[in-house]
Amino acid sequence: MIKAVRLLFLGLLASLPVRADVTVLVHGYLGSDRSWVDSGVIAVLQDHGHVLRGTWHPSPQGPVFLPLDKGPGGTLYTVLLPSIAPIVVQANWLAAYLQEIHRRHPGEPITLVGHSAGGVVARMTLVRHRPASVHRLITIAAPHLGTWRALQALDAVNDDWPPPLHQVRRWEVQRRLGEPLYHTLRASRGVLQDLVPARPGTLLYWLNQQPHPDIDYIALIRGGIPHLPSDRLVPPFSQDMRQVPAIGSRARTYTTPPGHLLRPHDGRILAALLASSPRETHSRTPRQG
Repeated sequence: MIKAVRLLFLGLLASLPVRADVTVLVHGYLGSDRSWVDSGVIAVLQDHGHVLRGTWHPSPQGPVFLPLDKGPGGTLYTVLLPSIAPIVVQANWLAAYLQEIHRRHPGEPITLVGHSAGGVVARMTLVRHRPASVHRLITIAAPHLGTWRALQALDAVNDDWPPPLHQVRRWEVQRRLGEPLYHTLRASRGVLQDLVPARPGTLLYWLNQQPHPDIDYIALIRGGIPHLPSDRLVPPFSQDMRQVPAIGSRARTYTTPPGHLLRPHDGRILAALLASSPRETHSRTPRQG
């Protein structure tokens, strides 16, 4: 009941006039710039006065902008990242996109929104590149403390077995997963290694100890219902940025309906959060946890 009231409160906030700030949407592992459109998130944000201005893609010459709508309203951008590449590589591309966006919108506050691994990419970008004008980070179902699913995937494509056992094991894993997924996981070993649970020697352990910019941090955490998992890919405690040592109590959290993938309700919650400035959000939205 309390969660329902909090979500209703967020819905009421969404009726506030849209701000003119810039929002950059960062997809997760095996996602793309289309993830935000196909999930219905963009449609909901557009209903609340935000406009998808275009998307940024990588190229050998650097960032390429593909323009879309020029209508009035808040500015949304999506980006395309090489999502099977290591987190640092993805962060380098996101930093390049943000540099171009800053040039287009000098002085305008930028909100980063990262879904799943995109939330980790966004934090890595903040720590390594300190992009200008980013005032807020919102993450959705992001594995800030890692996920055992990454370990499971790495184990599935592990070839460190003596012959002929490794050939037999590879055949069995390919049969269960299917060749396309098997080869995708093999190609993704860099990013999967970056997303294993945080412990000394891992990327997330290092990242979570690094100084983070003094901006607004908000984590949307997938909530559960009795006897059903809230998120089959990333446990809720890992999605909580308050558990990141370098962020701690600076972060706020909101519980959202279960399921890892993006859904239209994410757009409604984002619209409510984007209706307020980062500092206003502290006093105008209900506090979770």
